[in-house]
Formats: sequence, C-alpha cells, structure tokens
Amino acid sequence: MKIEIWSDIMCPFCYIGKRRFDAALAQFEHKDEVQIVWKSFMLSPELKTDPSKNMNQLLADHKNISLEEAKGMHDYVTDMAANVGLTYNFDDAVVANTFNAHRFIHFAAQYGKATEAEEKLFAAYFTEGRNIDDAQTLIGIAIELGLDTTKLAESMSSGAFADEVVADITEAQELQIQGVPFFVFDRKYAISGAQETAAFLDTMNKVHAEK
Repeated sequence: MKIEIWSDIMCPFCYIGKRRFDAALAQFEHKDEVQIVWKSFMLSPELKTDPSKNMNQLLADHKNISLEEAKGMHDYVTDMAANVGLTYNFDDAVVANTFNAHRFIHFAAQYGKATEAEEKLFAAYFTEGRNIDDAQTLIGIAIELGLDTTKLAESMSSGAFADEVVADITEAQELQIQGVPFFVFDRKYAISGAQETAAFLDTMNKVHAEK
C-alpha cells in the first residue's frame, strides 16, 4: 500500500495529523506492507525567513489582528497538539520559508529517512524554536539522522532537489489539493486534514481489504 502525504513543516495541523496517522499505522496489522511517500507543499511560498519574528507576530500581521488575539488562536492549536503528546511553542517558533526544509526531506528520502526528517523538522520548528531555513540547523538534523553532512552541504549549495519540491507542489495543484495535511491511499482514497486516528486506520483497512 502506497500512502502519499502532502505536508508543510510550518503547518501546525500537519504535525498533529502525522501523530494521529502514526498512531493508526502502529495499529494497522499490515503496516510492514505500507510505503510512505512524503510530498512537499508550501502554505506561504513567498514568505521571507525572519529570525527576529515568531509565529504569533506573523499571524497577527497576516490577519491584521492584535498579538493577544493571535496568541489566543495559537493557544487553541497548542491544546490540540498537547492531546496527541506534542509541545508547541509559538512564542519561540522562527518565521522561516520552508523550501530548503523540503529539499532536505527529499535528500533524506534517498536514504530511507524522509519520515524521520519530517519528524525532526516539525520538532525543530514547533517545539525547539530552531530556524529550519538555516544551513546549520539542517546539518544538525542530518547528524541526528546519521546522514552524510558533506553530501548534504553539496546538495544544498548546488540547488539539488529544488525540482522535486516544485514537482510535488505542481502535482498537488493538478490533484486540486488546497490544504494540508492531505493523505492519498493507493490513489484511490484520500483524507484531508488532521483527522482522528480511527479515520486513518479505517481507510488503511479498507484499502487492504480491496486489494
């Protein structure tokens, strides 16, 4: 079973959706037969990386609301994340363009580590307050994953995997995917959003039964 997941690192619901999907996969009796393919998606492709700003400030500016209102909206999402065991620190989350992070995921996919890269990047962004558009952050994550940092540096400086990121985004447009997370199961069924664990498990069981 092939499961393609369109996701963006800066999307708080994508991390929550991943955690609920992970829980479903752990319960799925045929999880060893599942191939997961992570696909790039950018909610804010024009966003400029600005380490002096956090996500509360970005949301306030984007929606033309007060900082307190922005914090209130993020508190709601923080509580949702806590329910699946995640810690969100929007006060520390660095405003960062995610294009290079997506390139890093494609780099990690060469070594079968795309899922691990997604997890590390989500944690770096939402929990640890690290700049995911910074080369040193990506090198640090590569070390944590046991990846070759020399090859990573070469890839990032050469512009490698940029075409793959763009191809994923183009494919999402062709499939009329307008929001993430978006899960596609064997190109037969789809789940949009951070649905409950049961929804993912039911869909996996359905797809397997139909094979």
